[in-house]
This record gives sequence, C-alpha cells and structure tokens, in this order.
Amino acid sequence: MNVQKPLAETAYKEQLEALAEYDKNNRRPEGWKLSPRAVRTFILGSEQPVCGVQIPQKFYGDDSLVERAIVTLAGSRGLMLVGEPGTAKTMLSELLSAAISGCSTNTVQGTAGTTEDNIKYSWNYALLLSKGPIKEALVPAPVYKGMNEGIITRFEELTRCPLEVQDTLVSIMSDRVMNIPELEGNDTLLFARKGFNIIGTANTRDKGVNDMSSALKRRFNFETVQPVKNIKLEAKIISEQCARMLAEAGIEAEIQTDAAEILATVFSELRSGISQEKASIPKMSCIMSTAEAVSVYYQSALDAEYYGSGRISMNKLTENLLGVVLKENRDDLPKLKEYYTGAVKLRADKYGGIWNNLYDSRSCIK
Repeated sequence: MNVQKPLAETAYKEQLEALAEYDKNNRRPEGWKLSPRAVRTFILGSEQPVCGVQIPQKFYGDDSLVERAIVTLAGSRGLMLVGEPGTAKTMLSELLSAAISGCSTNTVQGTAGTTEDNIKYSWNYALLLSKGPIKEALVPAPVYKGMNEGIITRFEELTRCPLEVQDTLVSIMSDRVMNIPELEGNDTLLFARKGFNIIGTANTRDKGVNDMSSALKRRFNFETVQPVKNIKLEAKIISEQCARMLAEAGIEAEIQTDAAEILATVFSELRSGISQEKASIPKMSCIMSTAEAVSVYYQSALDAEYYGSGRISMNKLTENLLGVVLKENRDDLPKLKEYYTGAVKLRADKYGGIWNNLYDSRSCIK
C-alpha cells in the first residue's frame, strides 16, 4: 500500500501475529489482544526470534517505564505520558495501542479548538432533524468508540485543550460510563467495555497553558519520558530512523555513521550544556530533541541525494541545524556560534577529519 506513514498495526503486522501465536496460552487482561509480557516484548524487542520472526527494539529509553505503563493500562487508571517534545511519547502510545487493542487510530488530537463533541459524540444533523435524537443519528467520537468497543483511546496534547473540555473526562475515568441524555431508555448510558482505557500525552513546554485540574490528574498515572542521554544510543536511533525513512522515500543511501555520531554529540551537548570533556557550554533554550536530530540528518541526506554527491555535507548539516535553533528563539544564535568556535574547534584541532569539516561550516551560521 502506497502510504507515507503506515499504521503501527500494519507496519508490524507480522510481529504482532507471531507474538499472538506464541502468547495464546498466557494470561492477559480481558479485552487485550496480547498479554502484558508480549506487549513488553513487542515494544522493547527480543534477542531470540518469536515463532521465526525477529522482534527488534522500537522504543529506546527506560525499560521500567514501559513496564509501568503497561501495568497502568491493565488497571483502572489512565496513563499520562509527559516530557519534552520529541521524546517519542506519541510513538510509545501508538505502539501500546497497536499491541493492546490492535488499533492505534482511535485518537483525539488536542488543540485550543477541541470541543466536547470531538471527544465524546456529535450528531448527524440531517438525521437529527428528520428523525430526532435516535442512536443512528449519533456520530461516535474516539472516547465513545473506545468505551463501546473496549479499545484504547489516545489523547494527544491533552493540556492544549481548554480546562472545561479536559474535565469531560473526569466522570468517564471515574465511573467508566458516559451519559447521553438526548437518547431514551437503555441508550442513555454507555458503559465501558473491558479493554477500554485512555493514554494521554502532554509536553512540558506547554505546562501551564491549560494545566490539568487536580481531579483529572488523580485519574491518571503520570510517567515522564526523558530525552536519550547516551550519545551512542542516540546515534543508533538517528541511524535506524533515517534508514527507515530513506527506504520509505525510495532512496538507496548508506547511513553515514560518523555524521550520525557527530549530530548526536552536538544535540546532546547543546541540550545539556555540558561537553564530553565536562566543560560548560552554552545551553540552548530551543528544543534539541532526538526527533529534531533525526529531521536534521534526514533533510541533509535528501539534499545530498538530490543536489549533491550522495554524501552528507557538513555545510548542509549546519544549515539544517540552524533551522532548528532559530525556530523558537533567535537569541540562541550567538550560543551556537560560541559552541562552534569553542567545543567544535577543540575537537577539530584534536581529531581533524569530519570534525574539521564541521568547524569549517561555521561560516553558514549568520
């Protein structure tokens, strides 16, 4: 199927089927497609093939966080994933939904314009006017669908929604029932089926925009997804993600591990404000996430493919890095210049090679 981004349950269909076959005699919460143990294996990978199928690691970070997230979803509370933008919160929620419910598309995208209708249900007004408020005229929204079918509902960027919209979840999370006063008889109440739960995400940059009420917070278990701190691991993520993205774009390009390692080093140091030599360096106020690093490498690789020799140029890498830095705060520009004339120059003098090429590209920072 010629799609830009396949669904998780489609992209990993073979793995999910193998895990379901291997897992069929294990205990699982009612309404789940896989047991908690198999869900963990799907996300964190397995060293040995499962029913002849390799299960690679998909989420890199705190393994115990994934285990706690799975246990939370097996219980009576929702799961709230919080953290810096670009820390794979959305990807983790997609993987959890695909493994547990076999569906990762039952999603509310939180925005300043999200209404209660986008969360619970709305109406087909042609039917409503002709036949009145009957069940056939009701248009299910993701929370209604999740409760009715017993599947996970994902709520992206929950704190972007107005407080009064957020609080429509309080009674649903507490009582696991939705009131539909427009209907009559038994249809006035929708009881959640086994398997229903909510995974919310919120980034810490939006903290305070529409902070959740205490009542709603008590209905969720919070897990903080931290940025990757290991440079070699971050370089591996950049390489694997870009290899997949380039293959999907129909580009046969070899991943330059040295460029990926340099990019991971630069992002890690600018994010933390500390160099590998333990020296203090300017800390950026902009988002220096692994997702942004992947984007910088991918854009540089595309430029090399279409306009260059096929090898990533450090000039283009710096130009794309500059786009990330200037996205939010132009005051970060002098900090980037200082980083290049400091930490990058020291490594260029010490190691030469690609570090020297990166230092020479400082002229792109204007």
